Amino acid sequence: MKTIIFDMYGVIIKESKGNFIPYTYSQFDECDHERITNLFKVEKLFDKAGKGEINSFEFLSKLGFKDPIFHMRNYIENHLTIDNDFYSFANEFSDKYKFSLLSNDVSDWSKYITKYYQLDKYFDVKIISGDVHIKKPNIKIFEITLKKLKSSVEDCIFIDNCVENLKTARSLGMDTILFNRDSEVYDGKIIYTFNELSCILLS
Repeated sequence: MKTIIFDMYGVIIKESKGNFIPYTYSQFDECDHERITNLFKVEKLFDKAGKGEINSFEFLSKLGFKDPIFHMRNYIENHLTIDNDFYSFANEFSDKYKFSLLSNDVSDWSKYITKYYQLDKYFDVKIISGDVHIKKPNIKIFEITLKKLKSSVEDCIFIDNCVENLKTARSLGMDTILFNRDSEVYDGKIIYTFNELSCILLS
C-alpha cells in the first residue's frame, strides 16, 4: 500500500504559517509589542517550541500569557481554518493509502489540533517536530518518518505547501506535490484543492 505524507499548516489547515504571531500581538497592549518581537525574532521562542526545547506551557508563559491552556485552545479553535474538503478526501482514500502526518509544530498543539478536528483516525503515523526535536526541511525528520512508516521512499507521496520541504523529500526519491496556497513557483506537481489531489490519484 502506498503512503501519503501530509503537512498540516498550508495543507490540512488553510493558514500556511498559522496566525499565532498576529494572535499574540492582539492579546497584549502596544507597549508589550517590542518585548514580544524580541522573544520571537531574537530569542527564537517559537523555533524552540517547535523543536520541543520548551513545552507549550513554558512557551506561552514566557510570552506573558497568564492562562496558557486557554490561549492554546482559543487560538486553535478560533484562529485556524480546517480545509473541510480534507474529510471527504480522507474518507475516500484512507482505506486505499496509508496516511501520515509530518508537521513542524509544538507537540501539545499538534495533539490538540488532531483531536479537536477529529483527524487522529486518519493517520497511521504522526511525526511532529516538537516530538522528534527536528524541523523540516532537515533531511533527518524525513528519515525518521520513513523508519516509522516502514515504507520504501518510492511508495511515498509527500504533500506540503513549502518548496524547500518538497526539495528535501524529492532528494530522497519521494514523489512530491505542492499544495499551492501561497502562489509559490515549483517545477513539480502542483495542486490547489483536495479535489485536484483526488484527480491525480485516480488518473
